[in-house]
Amino acid sequence: MALPKITPVDEPALASVDSQRWDAVVVVSPTLELGELEAIHRRLHEASRLDARVGKDLALLLAPDVAGGRLIMAPTGPVSRDYDDVRRYADAARAGVSRARDAGARRVLLLVPRAPLEDEFSRAVEVAVLGALAGLWEPLEARESLANAELEPVEELGFQCPSGTDGASIARLLTAIEKGRRLARDIAGTEPERMRPRAMAQACVEAFRGTGVRVQVLDDASRLLGEYPLLAAVARASMRVERHQPCVIRLEYVGSGPIRETLLLAGKGVTYDTGGSDVKTGGGMAGMSRDKGGAAAVAGFLQTVAALAPAGLRVVAEIGAVRNSAGADAYVADEIITSHAGVRVRVGNTDAEGRMVLADLLSHLREAAVGAVEPTILSIATLTGHAARAVGPYSVALDNGPARKNRVAAGLASLGEIWGEPFELSRLRREDYDFVKPRSKADDVIQCNNAASAVTQRGHQFPAAFLAIASGLDKHGLDAKQPLAFTHVDIAGSAMEGGDWQHGRPTAAPLVALAARWLVLAD
Repeated sequence: MALPKITPVDEPALASVDSQRWDAVVVVSPTLELGELEAIHRRLHEASRLDARVGKDLALLLAPDVAGGRLIMAPTGPVSRDYDDVRRYADAARAGVSRARDAGARRVLLLVPRAPLEDEFSRAVEVAVLGALAGLWEPLEARESLANAELEPVEELGFQCPSGTDGASIARLLTAIEKGRRLARDIAGTEPERMRPRAMAQACVEAFRGTGVRVQVLDDASRLLGEYPLLAAVARASMRVERHQPCVIRLEYVGSGPIRETLLLAGKGVTYDTGGSDVKTGGGMAGMSRDKGGAAAVAGFLQTVAALAPAGLRVVAEIGAVRNSAGADAYVADEIITSHAGVRVRVGNTDAEGRMVLADLLSHLREAAVGAVEPTILSIATLTGHAARAVGPYSVALDNGPARKNRVAAGLASLGEIWGEPFELSRLRREDYDFVKPRSKADDVIQCNNAASAVTQRGHQFPAAFLAIASGLDKHGLDAKQPLAFTHVDIAGSAMEGGDWQHGRPTAAPLVALAARWLVLAD
């Protein structure tokens, strides 16, 4: 991984802009009024008299009195309207640092003067750095075939620390988050043969070698059939092709000292989704190698955890890595399959494979949660087209009763707003449980209807009800002897930039929000 060195600049920004350490300065600001940066303020105003676009559009200026002679103005645009948020800083920093890279800069100083640094903009500097880093990542396949120095040439990214903050701690946090995001992007964005199920497992083994995260790969077919029967059904048509055979990847981190909180994560890792017997038609398969975004985010988050090694936190994750293939052995609608939790599932649509994979993972995590300290269970998946249709480019989160009482989804949404990774909140209702209720004495729950989720009412809500029932988590609601907080996060709309599943760059969402909740707050 060609992750640039992230360097805090604790000295006054004015003392750094002409430093020989940097070969470009990028200024991210909603205004040209930068009196505290005299050399930059003067240069920008001189340029704006010649070009009215300076301060409105991205501009690269020749500036002999600035480090490297390159001054890049990356305007945020307005930040005070009702609908503006901190992502303005991420977008501007990304554009500015990418322009510096393209101009030949290898050591870039990023300055974010005049950021409000209050309320929802309180992390504007950190969000700007993360935005810049997102623009510097290039796909794994490209990095394996081209020299990293040519493909990802930026060696160092400096940033001006907010007054009164610990620059070294901020740099450590941002480095850890970006390490996790790079692993997540590599898993999510890599083509289906390069990142087939067991290659995903190997990527995790390599990523966590020498860290505090323990990796276990379950790939024995008979064991998977017995312990993960719904997942095994999805994988049935791929079993005869050795390179497509499934596995479950278990990751566990146990922090030092007394454990105060346990986070249990289930990640959907469908390496390619043909739709199975309900085969995707009309070009619908394009981009389905990205149906592993949930698994990617889970693995990436554990990479961030490994880098920060927080005390008092235990994280247990299960990733279902499987290919949903079409073929003579493929599972079909109308089958009744008993889940790991002992729930009889009637299949309605084989293209709803993600919830089959997650249900068994969640059942195992449910068992682990029963004896855990302050457990919270999350499932993360590119699950439904309805989520993307309903909320666009945002992650959507749904709580069960105990999680709603603990404000899990609301907390993620609040922190996501501050850290530039917004959520939309949804809610489980009685109609969602009614939708999947059994229709005969032969089954306990219906997996899905036979229409696309995007044209089904409550198409992203009722799958969460299915997950609760099929995993046995419905027995751990507010009225249970042992309630368990469970939140489902659908990232179908947020996993790829621009919602472009075939060509968009992976976002690693919701890794930043997870880190803000379980790592920053605990720090």
